[in-house]
Amino acid sequence: MRQEVNEVDLVRDSGMEESSEFYEACERNDPPPWVDEHQCVEDNNNNVECLRRKIKYYFMNPCEKYHARGRKPWKLILQIVKIAIITIQLISFGLSNQMVVTFKEENLMTFRHLFLKDYDGSIETYAVYRQTNVYDHIGYVIDQYGHLQNITVGNHAYKKDGSFYSPLSLCQEFYRNGTIFPGNETFEINAEVDTDCLEVFPMSNSSSKEVLQHLDLHFKRMISIKITFVIKAINLQTVRHRELPDCYDFTVVVTFNNQAHSGRIKVDLENDVSINECKDWKVTGAYSRNIFLTVLFDCLIVVMCITSFTLCTRSVINGIQLQFEYTLYCRQYCGKEVPWSEKLEFLNGWYILIIVSDMLTIIGSILKIEIQTKAVTSYDICSIFLGMGTMLVWIGVIRYMGYFRKYNILILTLRAAFPNVIRFICCAGIIYLSYCFCGWVVLGPYHEKFRTLNTASECLFSLINGDDMFPTFKNMGQKSSLVFVFSRIYLYTFVSLFIYMILSLFITIITDTYDTIKQQQQSGVPTTELQKFLSECKDLPNSGVYRLDDTNSCFLDRCITRFRRHRERLTSET
Repeated sequence: MRQEVNEVDLVRDSGMEESSEFYEACERNDPPPWVDEHQCVEDNNNNVECLRRKIKYYFMNPCEKYHARGRKPWKLILQIVKIAIITIQLISFGLSNQMVVTFKEENLMTFRHLFLKDYDGSIETYAVYRQTNVYDHIGYVIDQYGHLQNITVGNHAYKKDGSFYSPLSLCQEFYRNGTIFPGNETFEINAEVDTDCLEVFPMSNSSSKEVLQHLDLHFKRMISIKITFVIKAINLQTVRHRELPDCYDFTVVVTFNNQAHSGRIKVDLENDVSINECKDWKVTGAYSRNIFLTVLFDCLIVVMCITSFTLCTRSVINGIQLQFEYTLYCRQYCGKEVPWSEKLEFLNGWYILIIVSDMLTIIGSILKIEIQTKAVTSYDICSIFLGMGTMLVWIGVIRYMGYFRKYNILILTLRAAFPNVIRFICCAGIIYLSYCFCGWVVLGPYHEKFRTLNTASECLFSLINGDDMFPTFKNMGQKSSLVFVFSRIYLYTFVSLFIYMILSLFITIITDTYDTIKQQQQSGVPTTELQKFLSECKDLPNSGVYRLDDTNSCFLDRCITRFRRHRERLTSET
């Protein structure tokens, strides 16, 4: 008898406590001599019923918890407020980031029109084919750079290194030695690459003709020519939005690409942007927005995300504790192990989603504060963190829609079908990759949409969705009859296989899962051991059995009940 009671006390002291004021830990004591077998059975039932109520309370929605314990749904209120202020923060930062990106793109287009001779707006077809054209284009870049401040309509200027302007660097890369005779089909070449550079200083009154006299281009051995220079600018459009302008350093690189040695030298212009805080500035005649208010708003978001992170982490820990208690109950009283599918029921994925979104938002808000204070200029990194955080916060709203029966079936269908969908995608992905590699190798030289593995994958994915299908067939020229016939077989089999078979099977998996979930909801029969365990608890949220004051606990209830029964027993014996 004593051994049975010790086992009951051992279960009671094994950690079946909830961290949020649910039940306090109790020390294990030897049972009094008046405990009999009937009382042990009733005590066991009380322990199980207590565990059942704790688990049922954990799975209640905020409204049910309010009726059960009278607690305000603070997490729900916090999430609603957080969604509103995070969305406002994202919109504000998005407008600022859009101005930065627009300024970069417009300057790139400006540089191409300024420094590329006869530029027509299409960089893909911009090339030179004669030696004199190469010299003319190089001289044009040098002249335009030397007269930049007189020809540009923007606020562009040279970069200064001390008291001197930063020079223009012209570098030629070519094979070290080589003699090439295509007519005799003979050649001799040294694969080592040499680089020959010269510098041109602006405002030095030196014309391009004088510079080109010292430039000897080895066209047969030439790999590329790169002209590099730095231009400074200030983004003044932010003043209209009451933000301090930033100073930009554009490292412009004009490349003459002759790697193919095909007689066509492709010309390209790209720039690398560096954003810095202006050294000296003064804004008058406009309302200057107080930067501290914006920083204070971002700090408020950080505090709210930290609070949300703490509450959701506490709920996850409570769920893990309940999972341990339920596992211990099934092992000691039912003699079986709990499957992982039921263990994962205690790990709320929505809380994990909110925790991840809070972490991303905190990091993004800190980066935004540093950007506003001009400590860093990582606009792209900050936009990724804020964008991902906001996306996950809005996705988390689906959790509260799941409390409604009609909306909940969608969430249950996605969760139930997820394992089968992942297995199906793995199998379909293998077939998809095989078509990607085949199309890249065979069709790449003849079709622009298959030139790289990335573009081949994008083209095939568009075909799956029925997009851009006719141009894909049409753009395959008949340069090679064998490849043309192969392309038709390749495209027809891919479209037929993925659209008519694989996509249909994918939809079938989702619909079958939906029908299964719908039948389970209509029948109302518990399908798992955990649901059967909870179905035995008939207490409603507003029944009052879930309410516990600061001095009440399951153990105290059992002690009071045990004392009353012992006193009634002594009275009846007397």
